[in-house]
Parts: sequence; structure tokens; C-alpha cells
Amino acid sequence: MTEELPTGLSPREALEMLESHPQAILVDIRSSMEFLFVGHPKGAVHVPWIDEPDWVVNPDFVTEIRKLVLGGAVCEQRQGCAPIILICRSGKRSLEAGRALIREGFKSVFHVDEGFEGELDEQHHRSTLGGWRFHGLPWEQC
Repeated sequence: MTEELPTGLSPREALEMLESHPQAILVDIRSSMEFLFVGHPKGAVHVPWIDEPDWVVNPDFVTEIRKLVLGGAVCEQRQGCAPIILICRSGKRSLEAGRALIREGFKSVFHVDEGFEGELDEQHHRSTLGGWRFHGLPWEQC
């Protein structure tokens, strides 16, 4: 049996989903330091998947997401499921976190496949090959 994966979205597709589905939630799952100092998409909610000081998977991650959607893992047929869109730095952690949500019964899970900063380029820089910021989508920095 193959494990179900969250649906990958480009950064622009994610923004379009957020604009067309008011119940959709964008969750930035990066560490607190990344969220605050590197920047994050405007309107994103921060729930870290892995965070300092121990750098282990957040044992309360699924519970915190359930609280965001008010238990929205259970979907009503008429209204559907509230889309949960996960974003990390380059799309790897969000894929892993999305799989965890699906295993716990969430039905409408997506992830930004380029992440916020995209992959490293040949000079080991991010935000030059892809990502939310690279595409000029709304973001802010603390």
C-alpha cells in the first residue's frame, strides 16, 4: 500500500487557492528563527514542524493544526474540507509534515513544492531559483 502524499502546489497556485478559498489556511512550518528573521508569507500562521532548541519533530504538531481548523479533519459533504497549505524553506519538510497530517485523517492537505526560499543555486544561495519570495508574492519580515 502506497502512502498518500499532500498535493504539491507552486507558490502562485498556493496564493490563488488562498484567495479563492477563504477557509484555506497557510501554515509556515519552519523554525521560529526562519519564520521571524528570513521572512514569511503575509498571513501565514506559524506552527513549527521542527524547532529549536532540540531540533526534533514537534510532538504537538497535529494537535496544533487541528486547533487551527477547529477539528477540520472531519469534513462536511456540502462544504468540503478546509484546505491546509504547508510551506517550509524548499518543500521537503512540508511534504513530510503533510504526510503526517494525512496519516492522522486530514483530507485536504497541500504543500508549496518550491517552499519559501527554493533550492540552492550553484553559489549555494536561495531565492534565486524558485520559492514564494523569488516569485514576488506577498511576504514580510520581523
